[in-house]
Amino acid sequence: MKFTKMQGIGNDFILINLIKTKLSEDYSTLAKRVCDRHFGIGADGLILLLPSNFVELRARFFNPDGSEAEMCGNGMRCLAKYLYERKLVKRKEIKVETKAGIIIPKLILSDDQVEAVEVDMGIPQLKRIDIPMEGEGEKVVDEELKIDDKKFKITALSLGNPHCLIFVERLSSSLVSKVGPQVENHPLFPQRTNVEFVQVLNKEEIELRVWERGVGETLACGSGACAAVVGCVLNDKTKRRVKVHLRGGDLLVEWRDNDHLYLSGEAKEVFEGEI
Repeated sequence: MKFTKMQGIGNDFILINLIKTKLSEDYSTLAKRVCDRHFGIGADGLILLLPSNFVELRARFFNPDGSEAEMCGNGMRCLAKYLYERKLVKRKEIKVETKAGIIIPKLILSDDQVEAVEVDMGIPQLKRIDIPMEGEGEKVVDEELKIDDKKFKITALSLGNPHCLIFVERLSSSLVSKVGPQVENHPLFPQRTNVEFVQVLNKEEIELRVWERGVGETLACGSGACAAVVGCVLNDKTKRRVKVHLRGGDLLVEWRDNDHLYLSGEAKEVFEGEI
């Protein structure tokens, strides 16, 4: 089986092209096997390219624990670069079917080389029922959540996948590693949730660390960066165009007047191989 390893500011993925090929192995089992960093290839996720009845192709995203994610912003940027550089698509805008709907990445070219990829991440879903999240009230903005003996103020939303934001004065590894899994698996979130820890630097910059559902802490998360900016705007902490500093590098997120979120950043190929 041939694969391509790619990364978007340290958030790494294994891409397997199944547009003309079928696998006998269960996708969930495959994800566990190949994402293992000691006994497999090693990655934060597995991306499968599949034929679509509606647009150019369909993408499915699997976490290292075998669970399936609705979509992935950084993974989508890597996917767009892969498709263009292998001439599987010719246009700079690509329509990709995902479990979160049709996602449209746009290639930013320099001398016909992919310099960066901008992804239209769609409109954030702010209603509690759409996250989904248990509890009272239509929206979850600056709501109190108790973890052990500590209380946190959270803001939650969905970008096709669930996100829970916690604003902090200062980021720390111990906070992420301890509170992250507790919030991810909290009974308030029936489908679990991604958890973003946000430190606001100024009106145009934030620092972010992400505990991803089914993965753990990652160096970067595109949808998490977008969710963090939405949460910042809802809590009047930043403007609508924000540079997001993550452990693996920077992403640019803009929540435009059409209510769509746009995510920009680089994507790189690491290597190809067979397993």
